[in-house]
Amino acid sequence: MLRNLAIRNFVLVDALDVEFGAGFAVLTGETGAGKSILVDALALLLGDRFEPGQLRAGAQRAELAAAFATGDEPGVAAWLVEHELAGDADEVLLRRVLDAQGRSRAFVNGHPVTLAQLAELGERLVDIFGQNAHQSLGQAAAQRALVDGFGGFAILARETADAWRKWRVAVERRDAAQSAARASAAEVEFLRERQRELSDLDVSAEEWEALNATQSRLANAASLIAAAGEGEALLAESDDAIATRLAQLVQRLEAAAEHDAALREVVALLVPAAIQVDEAARMLREYRRRLDLDPGELARVEERIAAVHDVARKHRVKAEALPALLAETEARIATLHASADASGLARAAQRAEADYRALAETLSHKRSLAAMELTHRVTEAMQSLAMDGGRFEAAVVPLAEPASFGLESVEFRVATHPKQPSGPLARVASGGELSRIALAIQVVASEVGDTGTLVFDEVDAGIGGAVAATVGRLMQSLGSRRQVLCVTHLPQVAAFADAHFRVTKDGDGDAVTSRVERLSRAQRLEELARMLGGSEVTAKTRAHAKELYEQHRRAQEK
Repeated sequence: MLRNLAIRNFVLVDALDVEFGAGFAVLTGETGAGKSILVDALALLLGDRFEPGQLRAGAQRAELAAAFATGDEPGVAAWLVEHELAGDADEVLLRRVLDAQGRSRAFVNGHPVTLAQLAELGERLVDIFGQNAHQSLGQAAAQRALVDGFGGFAILARETADAWRKWRVAVERRDAAQSAARASAAEVEFLRERQRELSDLDVSAEEWEALNATQSRLANAASLIAAAGEGEALLAESDDAIATRLAQLVQRLEAAAEHDAALREVVALLVPAAIQVDEAARMLREYRRRLDLDPGELARVEERIAAVHDVARKHRVKAEALPALLAETEARIATLHASADASGLARAAQRAEADYRALAETLSHKRSLAAMELTHRVTEAMQSLAMDGGRFEAAVVPLAEPASFGLESVEFRVATHPKQPSGPLARVASGGELSRIALAIQVVASEVGDTGTLVFDEVDAGIGGAVAATVGRLMQSLGSRRQVLCVTHLPQVAAFADAHFRVTKDGDGDAVTSRVERLSRAQRLEELARMLGGSEVTAKTRAHAKELYEQHRRAQEK
């Protein structure tokens, strides 16, 4: 349910904050006052495309925000958790920022989101019905979901979709096995020969690294021994060795420190250095003794390296890639061996198809019955909405190939008068007719709908009198189960609202601003009188307005 809507620098609005409640609310006002601005702002918050012309004149940035209570809409909460966008419990906040360059940014509960994500969430929060407005009823998936929800078998539809996916996976495995079974004997023999050769070579990444390190050490053993000997001589063995000179220096400084204690700090630094020099000389001596000059070992290592390189060149890979090539070869052989079970996989695919078709056929039967009932009830509702002789049909159309949603599609068709042939809902109905048909569908299906807020923009176009009163009663009835917002110019509709908002336009020229206020009882009567009488409000129109309002109160009491 929409709780509040905040608008900044959008079209004629400089700053506007509107709070909404449950039930049926109307927005009225004179032509051009900006009644549909709120609907347009809400549509942008639900993912509609932004046009730079929607920015208020002189402004560099527009900002729109809305808060929705979602306690009764578990599907919204689940979607937010799935996309890691959850905020406060039972509430979701939408925000969109638009600039003069046509750029926009969108946020859900303070997290940046794409427009696609915003639209996906918006479909779960609000349905907008009216000319030039987005509406889910024009989408095949929404029509099918509405029939399934109306019939009360949405869970069966999900189970059918799951069975279809399992069937497709089984078919893919079967086809892959059959394809593998057709692999040529030459390929199999080639792979086996490569596997034998790589297995015989038996080189690992660790061995290859060790071979290169050993080869480098043995090939340079002479120079390493020479370097170690030279280092040992300089440190300890020569007549002018560093260790000897350092010991002499320490001895002289210790004697001098007897006369100046400040030199003891220097001695304290040199003594560890002398110890480290002695240790370095000892380590070089040990290194020279350990270093192996065995030419036979070097030959064996280089022979092993050459063998690895020969196999790598044969298979056109780097030497270090040979272990991975062996794993790849073994995996391919395993796949080819799996082809021996192609018949088993074929049987599994047949079982999966049978499971799917059993569910899909049950779904088809239930869907046909629900479509017939929805057809009857919506057609009946249309007769009271200025479409005498009009017909609605929830057509169930068999598919050439099974799909995840079943064996048929659902298409809403309509004829708005007796002599008109039925056609797709979105193409046949005009804007006003489409809104009224949508109203009839929503009233019939409201008990099973998931969307918490319904917005009707000018659903009363082209009607009046008793039909307008019928629309008002229908919306009032719908408002007892869902939140309903309606932009209207008919007092017969407005009189039935639980809340009445008036949109006015202040100023002139570039300073025009739209305002919205919630009306008190007295203000409602005055607005109804204006809607009845136009520019001239008389005592008679006020009396008529009061009568309409009282009829509304009596309708609520019933």
